[in-house]
Amino acid sequence: QTDLNIWKDMANGTNVEEFILLGFPGTWQFRVSFVVVFALMYTLTVIGNASIIALVWRSSNLHTPMYFFLCNLSFLEIWYTTGVVPKAIGVMLGTSQTISFSVCILQLFFLLSLGSTECFLLSVMAYDRYLAICYPLRYTSLMNSVLSVRLALSSWLGGFLAISLLAFLTSRLTFCGPDVINHFLCDIDSCLALSCSDTWPVELATFLISIIVVVASCVVTLVSYMYIISSILRIQSAHGRKKAFSTCSAHLSVITIWYGSTMFLYVKPSAQNSLDLNKIVNTFNTVVTPLLNPFIYTLRNKEVKLALGRAFRKK
Repeated sequence: QTDLNIWKDMANGTNVEEFILLGFPGTWQFRVSFVVVFALMYTLTVIGNASIIALVWRSSNLHTPMYFFLCNLSFLEIWYTTGVVPKAIGVMLGTSQTISFSVCILQLFFLLSLGSTECFLLSVMAYDRYLAICYPLRYTSLMNSVLSVRLALSSWLGGFLAISLLAFLTSRLTFCGPDVINHFLCDIDSCLALSCSDTWPVELATFLISIIVVVASCVVTLVSYMYIISSILRIQSAHGRKKAFSTCSAHLSVITIWYGSTMFLYVKPSAQNSLDLNKIVNTFNTVVTPLLNPFIYTLRNKEVKLALGRAFRKK
């Protein structure tokens, strides 16, 4: 808090052209420990998600719609965490604490677009599991390669188009000072807290887009899993039920983690009062979740583990 007050006292000018990212205030040893953790988690995230893409690419038995969507998700997670961690490390080391207004808006647009795309991808993956479990005999004809590509492409386009208006409105805000962002990245709440112009249009756009992207995709996911669970419960044998549930348990774990943190951050009528709490949840959302995804899918998926074992035996 003392560091924040010092920065605020230094930043009482007008016509703000760049911001100062505060990161995690504290002693040098405290910040270095965060840097080590962030760097380690970033490295594991990139290696883990890149390994999934390489494994699916090399294993012909994994060339199915489910793993095609998983590759899209892994590719997204690599860029999602890359848009945060390198800059966050520079902020915490004190070597790169400033960020220009244009780069701040670009980071905001990039991260929110990738987050929206992930919401759409997770709902598409839930729909894919719904078809696989509820219509197993017709699955290959219903979820063919053409439809898979269209759904993945629609997720990417929809995610980036949905945030375009929000990023434009945010770029039109006026910032008169202070220019200190109590965060390690540029997010909507921090920009709204610093703006000296009317933020109501941006808050309304944020709320409406959150409803469309997060809530709508979550509803699709929940409805899909309602049908999935209903179909699984109708299976007579316990072994059959266990096998059917194992095909979607990893995805169910991922969507629970993702939607819980995302709804806390964005589905609200106005900016959160506690930016420090947002910082903690954002850390989980942008650093921890991308790391967990590859481990969840590999440790709880027999097909991936078998393909991984065959790859190691070949080497």
